[in-house]
Amino acid sequence: MKNSYMQRKEDIVRNWYVIDASQYNLGRLATKVAHILRGKHKATYTPHVDCGDFVIVVNASKVNLTGNKLDDKIYYNHSGYTGGLRERTARVMKEKYPNEMIERAVKGMLPKGRLGRQMYRKLFVYEGSEHPHMAQKPIILNKD
Repeated sequence: MKNSYMQRKEDIVRNWYVIDASQYNLGRLATKVAHILRGKHKATYTPHVDCGDFVIVVNASKVNLTGNKLDDKIYYNHSGYTGGLRERTARVMKEKYPNEMIERAVKGMLPKGRLGRQMYRKLFVYEGSEHPHMAQKPIILNKD
């Protein structure tokens, strides 16, 4: 009987991908990015090893939200002090902090703990269409 393949971290080959956020809704974009960061798109996927690729998200300020989410969806932050709860609608987040909106959506879809934090470090989000990673020769992913 043949054993299943377990990838070692020394054998991992990482690629760079560019995704244009203006083509996607927020949740659909986040699932696609999280899928690539985890490495589930590879035949050599191993759950306990960070075998994912690097992802660059451009045009974060143009990501879509369906329905009334711009006004109904609320993002919460707490400073840790009494009365330190801060609430922002998705409209405010999209105008002022579009990178954080995408980063939060993706981070929530990654595993919690040391491995998830390691995967999250391979995500780069940019508000405009320019990014400083051209030297890595990233592959452009179009909407399927």
